[in-house]
Amino acid sequence: MTQFKFLIKALSFILISLSITFCSNDSSNSPESDNPKTVVELLGKLQTQGNQIVDKNGDPIALHGMSMFWSQWAPKFYNKDCIQWLYNDWKCTIIRAALAVEEGGYLENPQEELAKIETVVEACIDLGIYVIIDWHNHHAEQQPEVAKAFFKQMAQKYGGYPNVIYEIYNEPLNISWSQVLKPYSEAVIAEIRSEDPDNLIIVGTPNWSQDVDVAALDPIDDVNVAYSLHYYTGTHRQELRNKAQKMLDKNLPIFVTEWGVSQANALGNIDYEETQRWLYFADQNNLSWCTWSVNDKEETTSIVKPGSSPTGNWSEADLTEAGTYVKSLILERNAAIFELLENE
Repeated sequence: MTQFKFLIKALSFILISLSITFCSNDSSNSPESDNPKTVVELLGKLQTQGNQIVDKNGDPIALHGMSMFWSQWAPKFYNKDCIQWLYNDWKCTIIRAALAVEEGGYLENPQEELAKIETVVEACIDLGIYVIIDWHNHHAEQQPEVAKAFFKQMAQKYGGYPNVIYEIYNEPLNISWSQVLKPYSEAVIAEIRSEDPDNLIIVGTPNWSQDVDVAALDPIDDVNVAYSLHYYTGTHRQELRNKAQKMLDKNLPIFVTEWGVSQANALGNIDYEETQRWLYFADQNNLSWCTWSVNDKEETTSIVKPGSSPTGNWSEADLTEAGTYVKSLILERNAAIFELLENE
């Protein structure tokens, strides 16, 4: 009898220990949590489904946030406090880290530029929002081996995080899709997929990521690829929306990784009427977007005025006209996601 009681106690101890272990391993901070605390926990790994980007449950979603400026020209904003502010105050669900490749960027200063990108990526991972690693270049097809090595490295380091999205070519120029840009993209994608089988990859399209209709005629065969569309509302109008519609009609997904409220040269007045047309098109088609840009340069698209703090804590007086406007657009469109998190 004494031996039996001892066995009962021993079994009870084992069960309690197992319970503690399971509790300690509870994935409350993982994307699959039943009680999500962050945007990424709520939405999980993003996938393409037809012409939509969907969350872990297969429901269409749209992310809205900011693009950083070229990393070599606006380095002061590449810090955790700035990203924290864009999350806390602007309610961004996504940040685009624009790794400058040429003109004093990664090709000349790889470690320095890489450090900036990793700072932003890791800040976004800590905050539980999405981040685009953007190969910010206009001539990537001329240095394919550099791009392949870089993205393989990023996939090795960050491929296990559902937060991370790869944008493998910012804005190709007027080059052939089928003969040049598609083969480049497939080669870089192969390097990513050798380390990361399924995170979302965004592919640049010809003519400054505007000729999505051309790419739609000869799409890439991959488990999770979307195509980038860039526009500036003071320059690009219905003709470009028609091109985008052609890709959507082909049942292929678009991700607007860069758009601005100015002319294409980042100058001029804000065309509110045309911007509203673009916003309506994006909202109707459930397109995710990142707005250009987190900077204090004297350009229409900069969100803060010259000399503003690089670490956030911006007052309304620090914001430019574009900054005030874009902030309101992001807050409005991301409100439902943050409301869900608050109610969990």
